[in-house]
Amino acid sequence: MSLSSLDSIQIVLVGTTHPGNIGATARAMKNMGLTQLALVNPQRFPAAEATARASGAVDILQNAQCYDSLPDALHDSQLVLGTSARQRSINWPVLTPRACAEQALQATGKTSIVFGREHSGLTNEELDLCHYLIQIPTNADYSSLNLGAAVQVVCYELRVKALAAAEADSETEAEPPVSAHEMELFYEHLQRTLVDIEFLNPEQPRHLMRRLRRLFNRAQPNTVEMNILRGILTAVQRKTPRQ
Repeated sequence: MSLSSLDSIQIVLVGTTHPGNIGATARAMKNMGLTQLALVNPQRFPAAEATARASGAVDILQNAQCYDSLPDALHDSQLVLGTSARQRSINWPVLTPRACAEQALQATGKTSIVFGREHSGLTNEELDLCHYLIQIPTNADYSSLNLGAAVQVVCYELRVKALAAAEADSETEAEPPVSAHEMELFYEHLQRTLVDIEFLNPEQPRHLMRRLRRLFNRAQPNTVEMNILRGILTAVQRKTPRQ
């Protein structure tokens, strides 16, 4: 996974009242590397205030897609996540922004993250189009977030998750796990060492060794890590008196 995975994520604003919030959204998106903005029935757009608040993210505004309805904006989305600050009488599966980022970046197709009107959010009918509900864990005594700030929080979590995934992929590509044959040589070495230090009964090795196999198989050590493990075992054997 790379930062290009952010290209498949669309931010959708529904019924935005203030054009400045559209500009703030564009700025938040560009800060975090997102490019797809969809607007559903904005009250005023294009608008000079949106351009001013975008502060250099004018390209996001210029490429924004406008739609007459939310279903039109979501027509090619595989995963839809809706945001809400209010508790609803009907229960939707609820995610934090961090969990939302994980879901969005695991999706194999386009993901839309939908933000509602400044004062009333999304209607229940609009939430019916969403697979999950996102709630930002704000201060319970003052939970109201500006639209641009809410978009910034979600976009930040998306970027952090994408960066972490890209780094993990890079490490995996650079240092693949050792082969099954090398693992078997390690297990033989490990068993001999455990017998030498009298931690393992050579007459009944299976139970302990099976658990250790499960442990190291889950870890999937790479070549560098395996060399460290084998080096530790060798050092232990050197310090162990021979019977």
